[in-house]
Amino acid sequence: MNLEKQAGSRLPEKRSFMNMPALAGRVYVIGMMSLLMSQTAYADIFDTAKTAMQQVYTDVAGIATVGAVVCAAVCLFLMNFSKSGKTVDESRAWLKRIIICWAALMTLGAIVTYMESIIPQSMFSP
Repeated sequence: MNLEKQAGSRLPEKRSFMNMPALAGRVYVIGMMSLLMSQTAYADIFDTAKTAMQQVYTDVAGIATVGAVVCAAVCLFLMNFSKSGKTVDESRAWLKRIIICWAALMTLGAIVTYMESIIPQSMFSP
């Protein structure tokens, strides 16, 4: 007789499962192979990174300039129209902080631009 019929119950079915780390490894290897074997659209990754960073810095500098002007205007209005000496002192302190932070951001951009012209381009070629 069959062993199942003798026991009167069914044996649990074997469940097939996927080994997730092995599957992830296979997907990674296939993906990397396809990336390494395909031709790139840009010949020089440094030119692409340079234009992207210049665009990001231009956007950040523009937003920072507008924000600094608006905050400085609020501080100046508070300094001119406030009757409290404490408010005037706090506005003056905030105005100094705003100017220092804006100047630091613009100086960093100038330093990067200056250093870019000094460092030879052949240093970055592969």
